[in-house]
Amino acid sequence: MKRNAFVFAVLAVAIMGMLALGKWVDRHRQKHISNTSLVGDVRGAKAPDFELTSLDGRKVKLSDYRGKAVVLNFWATWCAPCKIEMPWFVDLQNQYASDGLTIIGIAMDDSTPQKIAEFASEVGVNYPVLLGTNKVSEAYGDVEFLPTTFYINRQGKIVGKVAGLRGRSEIEDDARKALNGDQGKAAMSSTTGVPSGDPNAPATR
Repeated sequence: MKRNAFVFAVLAVAIMGMLALGKWVDRHRQKHISNTSLVGDVRGAKAPDFELTSLDGRKVKLSDYRGKAVVLNFWATWCAPCKIEMPWFVDLQNQYASDGLTIIGIAMDDSTPQKIAEFASEVGVNYPVLLGTNKVSEAYGDVEFLPTTFYINRQGKIVGKVAGLRGRSEIEDDARKALNGDQGKAAMSSTTGVPSGDPNAPATR
C-alpha cells in the first residue's frame, strides 16, 4: 500500500510539473508570436521603435529619426548580397539626405564592433550602423534572411519590405516612395538572400 501511495504521489507530481511546463511553453509561444507580428504583408504597420548601440558607442532609437524617411537595412559582414547593395545605399544617402532620407544599417553578425567598423569603412558607409540584437530581429518579424530591408515613411509607417537582393533602381524607387509617403505602395518581396546567422548557407531562399 505504501509503495502504491508513493508511486501515485510521484505520478501526481510529474503530471503537475507537465501541466506547469505546458502553461510556460504556451505563454512563451504567445510572447514569441506577439514579438513576430511583422510577418507577411506589413505595409501600413507602425515600425517598432528600438534602442541599439552604434559603432561609436551611442544609444540610437528609431524614434530619433521621426519626420524622416528611413531605409532600415539588416545585414552582416559575411553576407555576399549585402556587400553588393551597400554601395547603393551609400549613393542614396548622398543623393537624398537633403530631402529627409536616412539609411540605417543593423549589423546582425557576431563580429566585434571594431571589425564591423573596419568593414563599413572599407565599403565607404556614410550612414549610421547599429549593432543588432535578437530582440530587434524578433520585433521586425524574426528576420531570417539577409539582407532584409524595411522602407519607413516620415510618419513611422512601413511602406515596403524586401528580403534579399534587388536591383539598384528598385531600391531607389522604394526609397523615394518612403520619402513621398506612398504608404502601402512600395515593394513586398523575397529575392536572393542568405539565412541570417548561417554564413555558409546557399544564396537562395
